[in-house]
Amino acid sequence: ILVLVTMEILLRAKCFQRLAVPGSVRAVHKDYRIVTPQNFSNYESIKQDFKLEVPEYFNFAKDVLDKWTNTEKAGKRPSNPAFWWVSGNGKEVRWSFEELGSLSRKFANILAEACALQRGDRVIVILPRIPEWWLANIACLRTGTVVIPGTTQLTQKDILYRLQSSKAKCIITNEVLAPAVDAVASKCENLHSKLIVSQKPREGWGNLKEMMKHASDNHTCVKTKHNEMMAIYFTSGTSGPPKMTGHTHSSFGLGLSVNGRFWLDLTPSDVMWNTSDTGWAKSAWSSVFSPWIQGACVFAHYLPRFEPTSILQTLSKFPITVFCSAPTAYRMLVQSDMSSYKFKSLKHCVSAGEPINPEVTEQWRNRTGLDIYEGYGQTETVLICGNFKGMKVKPGSMGKPSPAFDVKILDVNGNVLPPGQEGDIGIQVLPTRPFGLFTHYVDNPTKTASTLRGNFYITGDRGYMDEDGYFWFVARSDDIILSSGYRIGPFEVESALIEHPAVAESAVVSSPDPIRGEVVKAFIVLSPDYKSHDQEQLKKEIQEHVKKTTAPYKYPRKVEFIQELPKTISGKIKRNELRKQEWETI
Repeated sequence: ILVLVTMEILLRAKCFQRLAVPGSVRAVHKDYRIVTPQNFSNYESIKQDFKLEVPEYFNFAKDVLDKWTNTEKAGKRPSNPAFWWVSGNGKEVRWSFEELGSLSRKFANILAEACALQRGDRVIVILPRIPEWWLANIACLRTGTVVIPGTTQLTQKDILYRLQSSKAKCIITNEVLAPAVDAVASKCENLHSKLIVSQKPREGWGNLKEMMKHASDNHTCVKTKHNEMMAIYFTSGTSGPPKMTGHTHSSFGLGLSVNGRFWLDLTPSDVMWNTSDTGWAKSAWSSVFSPWIQGACVFAHYLPRFEPTSILQTLSKFPITVFCSAPTAYRMLVQSDMSSYKFKSLKHCVSAGEPINPEVTEQWRNRTGLDIYEGYGQTETVLICGNFKGMKVKPGSMGKPSPAFDVKILDVNGNVLPPGQEGDIGIQVLPTRPFGLFTHYVDNPTKTASTLRGNFYITGDRGYMDEDGYFWFVARSDDIILSSGYRIGPFEVESALIEHPAVAESAVVSSPDPIRGEVVKAFIVLSPDYKSHDQEQLKKEIQEHVKKTTAPYKYPRKVEFIQELPKTISGKIKRNELRKQEWETI
């Protein structure tokens, strides 16, 4: 049995007594690490042997973070901090696991006593990348309350929707968003507690900074069952109103061990920086659970907006060993002048959220000497597929299935398709539902039921598997373009477009056509150097470029140059909005 939990002391703990790791596939070191093979040439046998008997009771704060505190106090963990935050203007915060534990217990007492929250109550947390966001998440774990993270880019309307949909009893935010909360609070009958992270008091709000000064750190963690609700994440809303995705204490708390060891390749000596916004599940993936399961240091930068120069300076200045960012971020970085930066500590780079163009991967490798290891997952899951450290990277591929999941390509009837054939990406959930998968869409049984096809959970994404077992993303199911009998995925066209120097960003959608039914239309954001060029001539050049780069039938018969692409607040392109715009013209 191969178990991806990296602390020997966890294996000795009561709730993990049934877990075992064979000596043939790991080595236990003096700092209590369990190191799995660096070379995953035996990937298939690892996946086949993977098994985890989930304990009846599990709480990440108690069973992982507090155990790392004990390891740290015993001198069996490297001296790097558990949490390292920088403001960008010189201020830094460094906490050990012991300090993280003490502060989060104070926060937990505030939730339990001042806010009178009980196990199962829901707490919305809308904070930027500041230390209190991490404390809020851990405090919710300790109290058994359900955390509901939200991005700071939410509007007043968005906040109202989330408060009403979730029936949250408490909200934690800052002085920027507090007025929006106050404006809608009277319409939210379940909301009775408001906490603000601010240097100034606000009427009707508990001031967290002041309350932390007087709170006790004597708190006993609530004993939670592994299958109790731990978190609710709202989806990105790329194909409709955001849905509430329910995750349990084990689906993230244990499920993300797969990410931490196999994809992120973390050990207690590593410093992990993930640039994801705090409102998205990717932040839970790579800024909370995956690094701390491995005992690594979580690095965070306030970073109010994405600035390539700030990213490059930070990677150069601090001993960051593992870096995770979105494809859009990598595209912006390789378009910057990177020649004066040296990344002496950086050893591993990953990306997720949407496919990354092979051209970008090649440019990044040429400038840093490092590959970008793509991963594929959803708000509903942990890592589904990944290019794992030690495996051959196929640029543009999602990699191979996570050991936690049995992933297949399916036809409309739920039959498994052979390599090379495009279909729906599915995860087997019967007869045994895998851990790491969401439980349901909260208060939406119809949508939950619609995700099932036979024995499989249908992700809503289209793809195919090649002869080597690597999976390739084609598109969201509703993004596929049907033109003259051809099925065309937007990503393959966008990958061809990005190779042209005039194209900074692009989005490809279907557009109505009286003869072909649909044709490919490209919305293009031009690179600065090309904005003054003749657009008709440029359009023809780009079309010819695509014909030569990919199959000619995929070229965009329509091209429109725009200033910026519509995106979700997580940075994903809203192709559905562009597609709706096209089809409304009929």
